[in-house]
Amino acid sequence: MIKSFGIKIMKIMAVFSVIIFSILMLKTISQYTSLDKNVGFLAFKQQVIDNPYWMTFFYIHIFSITLCLLAGLTQFSERFLNENKKLHRIIGKIYVYNILLINVPACFVLGFFSNGGLIGITGFLIQDVLWAFFTVKAILFIKKGNVTSHKNYMILSYAITTTAITFRIIKNGFYNEKYYDYELFYGFNVWLALAINLLIAYLIIRRTTLH
Repeated sequence: MIKSFGIKIMKIMAVFSVIIFSILMLKTISQYTSLDKNVGFLAFKQQVIDNPYWMTFFYIHIFSITLCLLAGLTQFSERFLNENKKLHRIIGKIYVYNILLINVPACFVLGFFSNGGLIGITGFLIQDVLWAFFTVKAILFIKKGNVTSHKNYMILSYAITTTAITFRIIKNGFYNEKYYDYELFYGFNVWLALAINLLIAYLIIRRTTLH
């Protein structure tokens, strides 16, 4: 019972964290509505801001990722799923289409111009491939009626979706320009965020399987 209570507290904290991060991300995104090329992240990407393809995919990614985070968040409440099955399917489709038709292509292009050198570029591209793979597998399993495998792959998919949260937590919490080379730290942070999120997803899936 104590263990179950602890798991519920962790779930509440995780949901709260994602909501807070999404709100903060919306605040960050608002600065890009001016289309100023010298604000926020763009200030560090001056070498590519004149590339129309990069800028297009950047804005597509920035203005759609928060919806992806929030849409995915609603899919892991058993009570919500049981009471709102039709809405679950609608939100699920929004999440899937957002990832496969918008963010995976956009992030694939952006990945080639990532900070962090070759380490960062390969990390982002692998994240993108895994994002597409896990999401497609989730779709295929639900079409076959395999709900358990569908849930597991959706957990893995959402783990990739939320690497942005983990990445920024590590960056804001541990980066210090006096001690770390920015490019090297950035590149390793991409991989560390991916590893942490996949480990958490594995532990969640394992706990669910054991129960």
